[in-house]
Amino acid sequence: MLEQLTHTVLGLTMASWRRRGPGPAVVCVHGAGVSSREMLPFVGVLGRTHDAWSVDLPGFGHSDKPDDLPTVAGLADALAAWLKAAELERPCLLGGSFGCQVAVELAARFPARIGALVLVGPTVDPHARSAVRLAGQWLRNSVRESPRMTPLNVADYRDAGVRRVLASFGASMRDRIEDKLPDVEVPVLVVRGGKDAMVSQAWAEEVTRLLPRGRLAVMEGLPHMVPYRDPNGLAREVAAFLREAGS
Repeated sequence: MLEQLTHTVLGLTMASWRRRGPGPAVVCVHGAGVSSREMLPFVGVLGRTHDAWSVDLPGFGHSDKPDDLPTVAGLADALAAWLKAAELERPCLLGGSFGCQVAVELAARFPARIGALVLVGPTVDPHARSAVRLAGQWLRNSVRESPRMTPLNVADYRDAGVRRVLASFGASMRDRIEDKLPDVEVPVLVVRGGKDAMVSQAWAEEVTRLLPRGRLAVMEGLPHMVPYRDPNGLAREVAAFLREAGS
């Protein structure tokens, strides 16, 4: 059963969801402009075997809305403080899309805080770092996603507000994740949906190459939002990875 929790972090209330399984902790970090809503099916499945969490970053979902607009560094700071408040010792962080950028920022700056990373659909490919190209990729990918995600996205964008949603996409485009990947010391699983129009196979392979301890798993037939489309398959990949990593 999922339980909803709140923690006060840096003067803000951050909301999270948890299913208490017997294995080590895995914390899901959502993408740009959205919230934990798209991660909860995966949390429900992974929580059968692991202590599975998903957290709403400040400004999104059920968490408080700060006056400042989101930045990758600011969200990573908040996430690091939340890990301490939630008393999670070296969990695995699982980022989805823009959540990968926040997770990598945290891992590079606070290496002692986490034990492993899973990067599902890591953005942004340097060759697509423009609003026009990203919009085109998003449109091509959207037709492959489940239509059941549409009301979730609408609710997320409504909660965050247009200004914050656009700011999060801007932060994603400006962030040079490729410069930080070599600084990530922990084991990392990179996951790409085989039909992901936002993350090319070449970029997924480049992310893996730049990571000192990275490996790549391609889940065939899936678009960008793997945790929502195939929570069972992703849970199997994550569980196998954590067993191999000793987490």
